Amino acid sequence: MTSNGKPQADSAFTELGLQATIDALVEEVQALYLVDSIPWVVGYSGGKDSTATLQLVWLALQRLPAEKRHKPVHVISTDTLVENPVVSRWVTRSLQKINESGESQGLPIRSHQLTPQVQDTFWVNLIGRGYPVPGAKFRWCTERMKIKPANRFISGVVKQSGEAIVVLGTRKAESSKRKHRMTKLELQRVRDRLSPNLSLPNSLVYSPIEDWSNDDVWIFLMQVKNPWGYNNKDLLTMYQGASADGECPLVLDTSTPSCGDSRFGCWVCTLVEEDKSMSAMVRNDEEKHWMRPLLHLRNKLKSADRSTRDFRRMSGQVQLFHGEPIPGPYKQAAREQWVKDLLEVQEWVRTNGPEYVRDIELITMAELHEIRRIWVVEKHEFEDSLPSIYKDVTGRPFPGGRLREHSAFGAEEVQILREACAGDELHFELVRELLSTEQEYRTMARRAGLFEQLEKAIRRGFYEDAEDAKGRATRRAALKESNPQAASLPLRTS
Repeated sequence: MTSNGKPQADSAFTELGLQATIDALVEEVQALYLVDSIPWVVGYSGGKDSTATLQLVWLALQRLPAEKRHKPVHVISTDTLVENPVVSRWVTRSLQKINESGESQGLPIRSHQLTPQVQDTFWVNLIGRGYPVPGAKFRWCTERMKIKPANRFISGVVKQSGEAIVVLGTRKAESSKRKHRMTKLELQRVRDRLSPNLSLPNSLVYSPIEDWSNDDVWIFLMQVKNPWGYNNKDLLTMYQGASADGECPLVLDTSTPSCGDSRFGCWVCTLVEEDKSMSAMVRNDEEKHWMRPLLHLRNKLKSADRSTRDFRRMSGQVQLFHGEPIPGPYKQAAREQWVKDLLEVQEWVRTNGPEYVRDIELITMAELHEIRRIWVVEKHEFEDSLPSIYKDVTGRPFPGGRLREHSAFGAEEVQILREACAGDELHFELVRELLSTEQEYRTMARRAGLFEQLEKAIRRGFYEDAEDAKGRATRRAALKESNPQAASLPLRTS
């Protein structure tokens, strides 16, 4: 049994011993590398499994004559922009070392740090669009933040070279689900040791340590020196600083489980009840106490209740589940509070944290600009509150002028409108959207589509309140049950 109570997996080193097993595996890597001209892409997270995998590839290339190192090996790491800051710093420095050492050793190994496009980041979707925090039934983060950046890079390699071989540190011993999936893919192999990549055409997956146990990985890392000059004992120390074991591998499909319960997950992850790894880091290392506000903010996100969310879905529709509206995106007040809280934590860490986090970016300026654009342009919140929130928290003016120079509405006009609506928030939002839409189309040479957009606004905002919306949705459901054809027609607003 292992220390965590799980059965101990058989060691891959039992039959031949450590050195002979490593030599045989290095020869296998060399054979696969030399057999064709297909470029390799190695997934690297900075954790133990991906480090062991990259070491094997590195050792294999080191032992080849220079003239046989004929094709590139791309080492890719995906930074979601909300990674555990300690691990993120470790990975960034490691990628720099990989490039420096690869070049100095004459190896065709180059690292690439990938990030999601700004419209796909965590904060743009949560604070900007109002997406609820990810959960088991709506895990919107993985596809946008991890799968797409990796697949975009690999697709670029495939487009340029026709094919790609993706080298991953996945192991059957990680979980029964992982073992089942890897075994199933083995049966579909068209080449020895190369499994199909179901998420990307014209690419194959090679998993050199697929039969290794957890202990095998650590034995290898402690016995074999890191060839690009990083210290594997420091990696072990980082693991020992947290109670959870594991890493967040390169994610190419949604079958990969959440990394929130492991060391190498996102610090904002709400797919688990508690971020045990960051909690352990804060508890076990006094130098890591500066991360405590990050934990508090993550827990606040996790515990946000239904009152922070609209009764309408993102499209404006009201959908019922067991007779109650399914909550939609976060309301404006909640989104404004999230950005305020996030900026406050960022400022606190920059002021009170150790020297190496004094320039930390929990949210990038590009994300703030995109959030501002979504609020003003897409959500018609023309009061444009983000610059004032930014200045109130940081004491610095928000960089950039007015987002919509043609807008005639400012703080004074917003206040007049609010007073005219006498506390009726739905009425205020409807009139604001109608005014914003009309103002937007006023500058256009052709105003085609104006009436359609005005009608959408009215359909979204004509309700008296949430109870009125619930009643209408209930009647619509009853009408659909009795007369499906009639239910497809819109209910009158009167």
